[in-house]
This record gives sequence, structure tokens and C-alpha cells, in this order.
Amino acid sequence: MTQYPVQMDVIPQVHSFFDEATNTISYVVKDPASDACAIIDSVMDINYAAGRITYEHADKMIAFVKDKGWTLEWIIETHVHADHLSAAPYIQQKLGGKIGIGSGIMVVQDTFGKIFNEGTEFQRDGSQFDKLFEDGDTYQIGEMTAFVIFTPGHTPACMTHVMGNTAFVGDTLFMPDGGSARADFPGGDAGTLYESIQKVLTLPDDMRLFMCHDYGPNGRDIQWETSVAEEKAHNIHVGGGKSKEEFVKFRTERDATLSMPRLIIPSLQVNMRAGEVPSDKDGNPMLKVPIGKL
Repeated sequence: MTQYPVQMDVIPQVHSFFDEATNTISYVVKDPASDACAIIDSVMDINYAAGRITYEHADKMIAFVKDKGWTLEWIIETHVHADHLSAAPYIQQKLGGKIGIGSGIMVVQDTFGKIFNEGTEFQRDGSQFDKLFEDGDTYQIGEMTAFVIFTPGHTPACMTHVMGNTAFVGDTLFMPDGGSARADFPGGDAGTLYESIQKVLTLPDDMRLFMCHDYGPNGRDIQWETSVAEEKAHNIHVGGGKSKEEFVKFRTERDATLSMPRLIIPSLQVNMRAGEVPSDKDGNPMLKVPIGKL
């Protein structure tokens, strides 16, 4: 039996927006009892080679919310993404809403503040965000009560957001044939990730689970919705009762073969600032490339 305040009779509307360039799925989630909604894991477009930022993906979600006449109350980051840049402040400027992330952001900011040699002007207290969530916190989207589960391991700031019969797991889990995310970034830990996944799998079997990424393993079409029951039975990394020891061995060996994500350097600098691009001493948007630090 779950220990969490699950409301399976609350069925939010979930609208998905796939970003092909980063294999990210962003979501607009609407309270079934009002016109209030949230946006989860938005994407800001970047041409890294050209140093150019645009907002096509975010504009699609903004136009969708405006066309529906909905009110955006929350802009949620499930974690500090290492493979895409957040469009949270751009969306907030257009639609309002509060930007929220797990309180583990402070660990991420401290870790990567050192890696990117950020000065004292870079605040490491999470103050760039409107809300820092703790494990078990609840918040309102209209009349719908959402709650958060602390699920670190991929990063120290990972949280799963549960809204009615629906959970947004970030990178804690992939689709059953995709397994799980890597745990070798600074602050990541395979054993901790296994324990976090087990928390998610204590949710009701018919809880809908929505992924942040999918890569179409073995050439299948991109997918992003599954269930707790499907993950427990069929997830190739943790399903069928695989032990923590088995998972840690596999995850550690697998991670050692992986290269860094293509956009990790710009993503971390932007996302640990709640989607704001850092500036140089003259106020010009500027990114750093640390050598030999990742």
C-alpha cells in the first residue's frame, strides 16, 4: 500500500510536446476541475555551434495554453537537465506562473558553480526559482493537489511530481524497454537511483507515468506514457524484481561507456539559473566551456 496521498479519481488532461532535437517531452497538464494548468520540463532551442537561442518549442506550448484560455500556475522542472535548456523564464514572462524545482538544486548549484568557476555573484541558494520543493510537499494547480517525491540518483535535485492518477518522473525512469537514466554525473549515484525508482514503483499499479525523454530503442516509434505495473513487470533495468546489487553493477558498467550529452555544458549553466543565460562582466549573454572538468 502506498504511503503517498494519491488521488486516483482525479484525472488531469495531459498534452505532450516532443522536441526532436533533444528527444525531450514537455507537458501541459490541466486540472480537470478548472482552467488552471502547469507546464513541465520546457525546452529552449539552441544552435550551439552558432551561439543562437530561439523559442519555437516553447512558443508552441504558449500558443496552446493561450488558445485554450487556460491559466498557467506552475512551471515545473523535474530536475536540472543536462541535455536540453529550460525555457522557464521565457514562458513565465508570457504566461505567468511560478517556477519550481527540488531543493536539491542547491547541491547542484554548489557542485557546478565550482566546475564553471562561477563568482560570488552566482547565488547557490536556489533563489533563482520561485519554489524549492521538499520530499512530500504538496501544491495546488487550480483545485487539483499535486505532491512531490524526492527521487535523486540521476541528479541530486530529481523529483517526481504526482498529479491525480498521473506522475511525471523526469529522468528517474525511461520507458520499460529504455530502462533508466545514467547516474554518473557529479552528484549522481546508481544505488540512490535504484532506491528512488523503488519509491516510484510503490505508487498504484495503474498510475500513469510520463517520461521526460525517449530515444525509440530498437527503432520503435517515440513513446512517453506507461504505467507502474508495466515498469515493475517489464523495465529492462529494474523490472521483474531485479536487486539493487544487479542494478548498480549494470548501471556503473553501462555509464562508463557513455559519452557526455551533446548539450551538457550550456544546459547546466542555464538550468541551474532557472533558465536564465549567464552574462559576462559587460552584461552580454555568455557561456563557458570548462576543460577537463566533466
